[in-house]
Amino acid sequence: MGAFETGKYRNLFLESGKSEQEIAKRLEEIWNTFFYGSEEERIYHPAGEDMGYLEDTGNHDARTEGMSYGMMICVQLDKKEEFDRIWKWACTYMWMTEGEGEGYFAWSCGLDGRKNANGAAPDGEEFFAMALFFASHRWGDGEGIFCYSEQARKILRACLHKGENGRPGHPMWNRENKQILFVPGIDFTDPSYHLPHFYELFALWADEEDRAFWKEAALVSRRYLKAACHPVTGMNAEYAEFDGSPMSRKLPWSNDRHDWFYSDAYRTAANIGLDYAWFGKDEGQAQAAEKLQHFLGDVRREDPWKVYEVDGTCLAEDALHPVGMLATTAQGALAVLGRSEDEGAVRMAWDWVERLWKEPLRKGDRRYYDNCLYFFAFLALSGKYRIW
Repeated sequence: MGAFETGKYRNLFLESGKSEQEIAKRLEEIWNTFFYGSEEERIYHPAGEDMGYLEDTGNHDARTEGMSYGMMICVQLDKKEEFDRIWKWACTYMWMTEGEGEGYFAWSCGLDGRKNANGAAPDGEEFFAMALFFASHRWGDGEGIFCYSEQARKILRACLHKGENGRPGHPMWNRENKQILFVPGIDFTDPSYHLPHFYELFALWADEEDRAFWKEAALVSRRYLKAACHPVTGMNAEYAEFDGSPMSRKLPWSNDRHDWFYSDAYRTAANIGLDYAWFGKDEGQAQAAEKLQHFLGDVRREDPWKVYEVDGTCLAEDALHPVGMLATTAQGALAVLGRSEDEGAVRMAWDWVERLWKEPLRKGDRRYYDNCLYFFAFLALSGKYRIW
């Protein structure tokens, strides 16, 4: 059973010998650096009297990914002021009211609020919705955009029903196979977008007519993640076909590869870990976290922070986000320690927990993505990433 049923969230740092005081102090330091550190450290920026945004410091824009991540961090730590500021900025500048994207959020905006694109990224929408539900339950609903639960349901309504009854655009989920799409209207997915632990909760709190869909989507995503993760390395591709195989087709907007274990793909192990911690359900996907920890921590221990084919073939290129790679792999310990009886796997999982504890936040222009994933991993491994 997971925390949803027991109400108990494991604090792996505490179990590994750290004190409550040490953990609380470290978490406060992470919050202060991430939100209120120097210009070379912070990700969050207040804007005007009542708004704020998170900056992708590598690309100097604000993205729905980071904005929704920021909201999730805030609701987990009971930071209502910052939550409301971020949400108002997103509603003011990112929300699209017409055209193909009507009802969604523009995935990228300039730091002055101007939209860089009129397309949406589904990982932002699912995190927005989940953070809003948690805010509703933790703080209560307000009015307008601060009626959090209604805003969450409105987002999910668009995600599933765009294109119906003459409404322009496309849904964010394939209604037939129940899989989330990389972008609306496309015919492939991103394994790291699959969040069965969110869908279990959407099945309780979304519009009643859609609850059966979300319940089935949770099961589909767990089975999908088993198919998408390599049986030896535990690695998955950034983008993948609906059968889980790496998506190697050429994209009309990019010549970049996305069929390898790189950047987006790192999040999958973290998602598997948190899903297992919350719900304790395994359709074969949980073993991927153990396989990945073994591969990076034993087979590639000397220099693991590289780009890989999903079969583990190491390419010459260094990982763009090594701290994020470490953090997400460590978060997978929630699944390993929750289910494995193999002594070697257990020892390896505790080693990854210790690696994260010893790793500082990343500095420099590329700190945004790494430190978002680091923050989530620290919350999860300290038992502070909870269902509200």
